[in-house]
Amino acid sequence: MTAKENRPITDIGTLKALANPLRMKLYRALTVARTATASQLAEQVDEAVSLVSYHLRKLADHGLIEAAGTQSADARERWWQPASTGVSIRDKDFRDAPEKAAAHLAATRLFHDQRAEMYRRYLDERPTWGPEWNSASPDNESLLRLTAAELAELGEELLALAMKYDEKGRAAEAAGDTEGRENVALHVYGFPFRT
Repeated sequence: MTAKENRPITDIGTLKALANPLRMKLYRALTVARTATASQLAEQVDEAVSLVSYHLRKLADHGLIEAAGTQSADARERWWQPASTGVSIRDKDFRDAPEKAAAHLAATRLFHDQRAEMYRRYLDERPTWGPEWNSASPDNESLLRLTAAELAELGEELLALAMKYDEKGRAAEAAGDTEGRENVALHVYGFPFRT
């Protein structure tokens, strides 16, 4: 993966390109794999290679992924990698027009549904992970009394903490420390509500 920072998505075209259910699955799978071919990704998402190739090209058209150097002896294989370490999509960038706000809401719901499905899959597979992983996996809810500014500050601090652990894990893995390492999803939501 390139050393670029998170890419802010601020235009509706790129948002819609990513907000396709299959494309988001492919983007997520490629982020985890760091580099992969359409064939490898097609196996993961259980889709035809031709369909996966089409959607990868769409992601590349919007600068979300890019060609990676050849990773095998077969020079005919086309390898892909994320174009940044991730993406950020902020509500403030889509408030100025109703169609942009609607696209942002639809994308957010898709992302949430896919995250919830990932967590449901973990719950279904929980017995296969063993007590160490089950004890380590947080599942909590905090009901706080905050201002909007405090919630924004909390979100920034949580993101910084997650990035710290991501960098720590990547550095250890680069140094050859792969024993016991697994892909981990961390989903954090903070939102106001009224009883």
